[in-house]
Amino acid sequence: MTSTTSPLDVRNPVVAHTRVELAAALEEVRSKGGRVGLVPTMGALHAGHRSLIQVARELTDAVVVSIFVNPLQFGPNEDLGRYPRAFEADLTLCSDEGVDVVFAPGAGEVYPGGEPHVMIDPGPLARILEGGSRPTHFRGVLTVVAKLFGLVGPDLAVFGQKDYQQLVLIRRMAEDLCMGVEIVGAETAREAGGLALSSRNQYLDEEQQMLAATLSRALRAGADAGRNGSERALAAAHDVLRDAERGGVIALDYLELTSPTLGKAPESGEARLLVAARVGTTRLIDNIAVVLRQ
Repeated sequence: MTSTTSPLDVRNPVVAHTRVELAAALEEVRSKGGRVGLVPTMGALHAGHRSLIQVARELTDAVVVSIFVNPLQFGPNEDLGRYPRAFEADLTLCSDEGVDVVFAPGAGEVYPGGEPHVMIDPGPLARILEGGSRPTHFRGVLTVVAKLFGLVGPDLAVFGQKDYQQLVLIRRMAEDLCMGVEIVGAETAREAGGLALSSRNQYLDEEQQMLAATLSRALRAGADAGRNGSERALAAAHDVLRDAERGGVIALDYLELTSPTLGKAPESGEARLLVAARVGTTRLIDNIAVVLRQ
């Protein structure tokens, strides 16, 4: 059974700030039967989050959205303190999309004893790409996602493909630890110029937003060149980025071609092209599917 409720239907979600309130809300939801979907977020919801909620609504009978800025996934000198928070606007979006439950805990509810003694070890895939510059990031991500799975007990959870490495690791965690949660990767929502939607985009001024769209243009160029092999795919993407790098407006962190599971890129077949760069002081990531041919 799946929901037949239109995304245009409006309902007031139950807002739970504590574990006790969440359990009560979930008991009411489950009394009606059907599958429960979870969309974990850190708030500051935008059209990209809206699309994740819509995917969850299509696949399940009830949707839970969590809103929690997780301190464990922020390293020293990262933007935990200035990470955008807009709870009332978030609730309006959730209401517009017919969300059933919003779980918005404080840190003390998620980590009642302070930083947990036992955390998820994300393994070697967490030490490449984003993990190269953020060594503790995915340990924090997987730990909070595991806790949310435990607290909500969803049948399905939806994550965006923009955070592709995160998606791969969460899917691997759910499989390896037999969590019984189906992980769905939703397509990346983009602005008209191609820039992947992100809560951090609001840090960019108008000129920087135009420059940041260079990342998606580079990825598309790489994907188009994939028909000529992996070397051409990488070269085409670098060609698009080169002028912006020389001008100092974009500082490239990495541009990598991998397999869909983040291993070595195949000689031919499906692959993934991933990029991270700073535009001004804002660090952005993006990726695209590539089909390689020899």
